[in-house]
Amino acid sequence: MARPIPPQPGGPTPPAPGRPGITPLGGAAIGVGVGLVGGYLLSGAGGGPKRLDDVHQQRQRIDDGGVTYYREPGRTIVQDEGRSFVRHDETERFRELGYPVHTETRGDQIVSTWVRPDGTRIITITDPDGRLVQRIREYPDGRQVVLIDNGFRPRPRHPREEIVILPPPVLVMPQDRYVVDADRADETLIYDTLIAPPVTRVERRYSLDEVRASPDLRARMRSVDLDTITFDTGSWEVTPDQARRLAVIAEAIRKAVEANPSEVFLIEGHTDTVGSDLDNLSLSDRRAQAVAEVLTRDYQVPSENLTTQGYGEQYLKVKVDGPSRENRRVTVRRITPLINEPTPTAQP
Repeated sequence: MARPIPPQPGGPTPPAPGRPGITPLGGAAIGVGVGLVGGYLLSGAGGGPKRLDDVHQQRQRIDDGGVTYYREPGRTIVQDEGRSFVRHDETERFRELGYPVHTETRGDQIVSTWVRPDGTRIITITDPDGRLVQRIREYPDGRQVVLIDNGFRPRPRHPREEIVILPPPVLVMPQDRYVVDADRADETLIYDTLIAPPVTRVERRYSLDEVRASPDLRARMRSVDLDTITFDTGSWEVTPDQARRLAVIAEAIRKAVEANPSEVFLIEGHTDTVGSDLDNLSLSDRRAQAVAEVLTRDYQVPSENLTTQGYGEQYLKVKVDGPSRENRRVTVRRITPLINEPTPTAQP
């Protein structure tokens, strides 16, 4: 999404430049597509770093045209005009789950296909820079469900163009029903929150990139905060005792997907202000992915109906500096109405 970090020695040569607003150096920095950086950003199943200390040892800084890229295993953090964001390998979570995979190049796109034991195929299409273009579920009888389609609109020339500015929604419900704390809610409230329509009118269809980049867009949907999940300092491992705390949220998502197989849920990672901006972005993104993996591996939530993004300390739930349990959280929200055609709004 920003501009193509040179490949590692011995890695494949990046595609020729030519996409608007993308330099070869920048595109290689952000590129996390299969083979684009010689496997550096593609941590094989079980072979990636396990703690933040491991990431520190492999993090590299590259400056290009006023943009700074920090490349680390499985992630690239981009700093541009005061904004920082993290991009991850869109195929890593599926590889970590151990699905058989076939990868091929079609034109300038990379197509990765995972096959489940029942013959269902999960197809992920990325561009040369690792940007997710499409994610499709194909059933054994040939029927297809397009879950994510980032290719319906032209690619922005610059990452800042992905940010959608909208007025805040006018809520017709209590705040604790708009953002639901999982440890204070029953199963019915959590399910109702995760299938709820937008709280205000959605004017058009948005790309997943726009949703990830735009807090105003995400605010159109209700959410559930999982601040009961805790991690060891500098770690993103979900221990068995913490995984058990995901049972209710997993059941709600699974039930929603059974009712509508095209549902998509965003798993967001958030931190408090302890630690550097870089570390918090990396840590939050890895923790969001770890939670998504547990939801699939332990609770059979279809992996393709989930997508993840880390935000570090950018969106504090409680405006405090320093350690905060409420700010160290994972948030789950339904984004289907944002990335599909406009849908009706919530009723008072």
